[in-house]
Amino acid sequence: MLGIILLGPPGAGKGTQAKKISGEFAIPQISTGDMLREAVKNGTEMGKKAKAFMDQGGLVPDEVVIGIVKDRLQAPDCGKGFILDGFPRTIPQAQALDRVTSDLKKEIRVVLSLEVDETELMERLCGRRTCTGCGAMYHVKFNPPKAQGKCDKCGIALIQRDDDKEETIKTRLINYKKMTEPLLQYYKGTGKIRSVMATGDIGAIYANIANILR
Repeated sequence: MLGIILLGPPGAGKGTQAKKISGEFAIPQISTGDMLREAVKNGTEMGKKAKAFMDQGGLVPDEVVIGIVKDRLQAPDCGKGFILDGFPRTIPQAQALDRVTSDLKKEIRVVLSLEVDETELMERLCGRRTCTGCGAMYHVKFNPPKAQGKCDKCGIALIQRDDDKEETIKTRLINYKKMTEPLLQYYKGTGKIRSVMATGDIGAIYANIANILR
């Protein structure tokens, strides 16, 4: 049973690496947002509770999120393991997750912390551009469109989203540090945390991750 938690700041490449892990080890990538949307769509008991808060524009409380996580980890595709992407975010969530995995006789085997220099994170995130038509993503340096400012697929203008602007990103990184640094200390105490330098070639980063998991 390979239970994995994937931690890392915005722009660290968690989604990219989670997909690679999922493909090789045949375990699902589970993100909090996806879980919430799925539970609401399926009308589960926890989904109905989450919807009540989401409809009012409020944050879904921890006990509801934990309930949804517990439901999800009991699904058949989690039999061999799972990758939690973006959860837990706080120590109380981590402690609740420990209780859930213990109840379900599952185990978090490793916590992968993707480490990226802040200057590189800023370059990755500030350079992102999104098509206002089809939603395709580009990057001014790493994945530029053929014609400047226009989508290759539909020719519509590209924009820099508000959450990809420098001031917003700085705030997101500050908030991430505040929330996650205590979490890193928590998992260091369990001996399960492994740091991975997530700069450079995506394949090389994944090779390092795969070695840890094997």
